Amino acid sequence: MINATEIRALDVSPEVPTTQRLYISAASGLVCVCSTMYVVADDELHLGVFSKDTSEPGHLIRLFAGDLPSGKAERKQQKPDLEAITFVPAFDNFPHGALLAMGSASRPNRGRGALLTLDAHGAVCGSPNELDMSPIVGPLHQVFDELNIEGAVVVRNELRLFQRGNKQHADNAIIRYSLRQVLGALQSSQADTVAPFAIERLDLGLIEGVPLCFTDATVLPGGEMVFCAVAEDTDDAYRDGRCVGAAIGIADNDGHLVSLHPLDRPYKVEGISARLENDTLELLLVTDADDPSIPARLLSASVAI
Repeated sequence: MINATEIRALDVSPEVPTTQRLYISAASGLVCVCSTMYVVADDELHLGVFSKDTSEPGHLIRLFAGDLPSGKAERKQQKPDLEAITFVPAFDNFPHGALLAMGSASRPNRGRGALLTLDAHGAVCGSPNELDMSPIVGPLHQVFDELNIEGAVVVRNELRLFQRGNKQHADNAIIRYSLRQVLGALQSSQADTVAPFAIERLDLGLIEGVPLCFTDATVLPGGEMVFCAVAEDTDDAYRDGRCVGAAIGIADNDGHLVSLHPLDRPYKVEGISARLENDTLELLLVTDADDPSIPARLLSASVAI
């Protein structure tokens, strides 16, 4: 059993003019680069930027133009549903790497992504490049009954996406692509589709009869993947449900489950970053309370391996 400690709320500085809440509510993906934490939220058009070293409010970087409705139901219909963010090492015109953010692709309007240039200190520089993810995720609609991409990691020369299941279709999977092919397709105006070369399905078990399903992932230097998963009592990829439990898991470089560790409380953890210190994983996690009036929380936890 893992004991998680609440560190802070993901509040952000006020911006003028602003219609934004002064916090991120539905945090859905986390990546740490140097001393900076980057957080995507499934109901925002912005990226949250926070310091790992202080508890001061973060700030927002706009990813997509426009505005979202303030009402929960209307916002849910129109949101880009950004669920995954990962660091991409140096390539082409990105000498210090980039951030790749992706929508879940669970609805036609949820297939956008963004590529952000990083500088030598891991800070975003320049304007985000909006991406059409359809060359990558389009073919997956023929593979999964309900596509719902919730995590992404780069493992050496591969991009790996994490498909989240639900009670009706509990098909968690790690989807493996050639990173070079993906980056080429995403930056081309006339890209061919890119098919994965492998799909590894994983059964994470049940909590109170509800399947544990992926919500995010990160990668260790040796290629092992650390993921978070929740048991959410819902039958599809659109409607929210009660979270009855959560867990942290480790998969090996080939995508096979190594271990699974339940959390002490049913936090709906949707973002994870991991650092290996000796024989202990030091984790940072972000939450989504499925309530726009509640700020997302940053948690810490440790796992002995």
